Parts: sequence; structure tokens; C-alpha cells
Amino acid sequence: MNISLYDISVWVLPLVIAITFHEAAHGFVAWRFGDETALRLGRVSFNPLKHIDPFGTLLLPAMLLLSGSPFLFGYAKPVPVDFRNLKPLRAGMVMVALAGPGTNILLAVAAALAFHVVPLVPPEAARWVAHNLYNAVLINILLAVFNMLPIPPLDGGRVAVGLLPRPLAVPLARLEPFGMLILVAILILLPLAGAQFGLNLDVVSRLVRATTDSIFQLLLLLTGNA
Repeated sequence: MNISLYDISVWVLPLVIAITFHEAAHGFVAWRFGDETALRLGRVSFNPLKHIDPFGTLLLPAMLLLSGSPFLFGYAKPVPVDFRNLKPLRAGMVMVALAGPGTNILLAVAAALAFHVVPLVPPEAARWVAHNLYNAVLINILLAVFNMLPIPPLDGGRVAVGLLPRPLAVPLARLEPFGMLILVAILILLPLAGAQFGLNLDVVSRLVRATTDSIFQLLLLLTGNA
């Protein structure tokens, strides 16, 4: 797979912005609901270096891309939140979790609307700007959809823990230490194992891609770009 400097330049900026705003939003909403942990540690910040995990944000996605993996997967440094400080607890947990994906959707809308100013950009830069905006819409929608999978520690898992009755919420919350292993198994190992037997077990990835594509097309339509 040949990846040019141009390809890197139109993916890195939208990815870094999407991750930075996602994580900063978690910390900001946690602070607004009474927990200052992220604020004290400098995580309510638009400085990407505060949020990027060298392996999870850069190395792992690059390895998967170069290996031809059926799904790209990565993560940033999790924003520390002491849920005991949130008031009210359950509403705070849900709102903190929704802050990241919600921010990504807002960024996707902003990028889609910005397509309308591309004709005003000098011709020599217009193609680069358009590709950045296109990738910003795609990346932010994908991050929002992926993070809303109902598996802790993803945001969707924490939303589910905050909304479900206690008998269901407690066992789901106990999965959090194993969440990343579950995701790797579902997104990478299961499809690879299925391929050995001629089976397409890439169910979750296909669901995420289909949902992302549907929201992408709808957003382009609503912002007058379709």
C-alpha cells in the first residue's frame, strides 16, 4: 500500500482535532458536573499532546492500515473522571460519556458546512482543504458511532451503565477492565478467524461502517452538499 505525504497531510489534522476535542469535552463536562480531576491534570485542553497516546492513537492505527486490517482501531489517553464526584451521579455519568461523541457530531456538522467556503479558497489550496474537510466529516462521524458501541469503557457502554437498572448496570460495568480485549476480539481476531473458514464474521465493523455511511450521507444532504 502506497501512502504519500499528501495522504498523511489530509488525514492527520482532522484526526488530531477530532480526538483532541472529543477528550477535552469529556473533561469539561465532568468539571461542570462536579469532578475537577481532568481539570487539575490539564486534560480540559485543546493541546493534542495532552490526549494523544503514542501507541493507541498513532502506531496501532498505522499498523492496522499497513497490514490491510478490515477495520481501523485506535484510542487516545482516557480522560480521568472520578465518578463519585459527579452530581447527580447517573446523569453526570451519561452526560460525560455523551460529551465526546456529541462534540464529534458538532465538528462533523461544522466541517460539512465549511464545504461551502471551499470555492473562496485559492485554487492551489482548494483540493487540500476539501480533502481535509471531507475526512473531518468522516472521521468525526466514525468516532461518534464507534464510541457509542455499548461496551465499557467506550462511551456507549458508560451511557448504558448510567441508564440501565442496577441489576443490569453492575455486571456491564464490571466488563470495563476487559473492554479493550473484547473490542480487539470482536473487531480484529473474530473476522480473521472467520476468514480462515470462509465465513464473514466482520459483523460489528460492517454495522459501524453502514451506520457511519448513512449518517455521512444524511449530513451532506442536510448541509446542502448532496
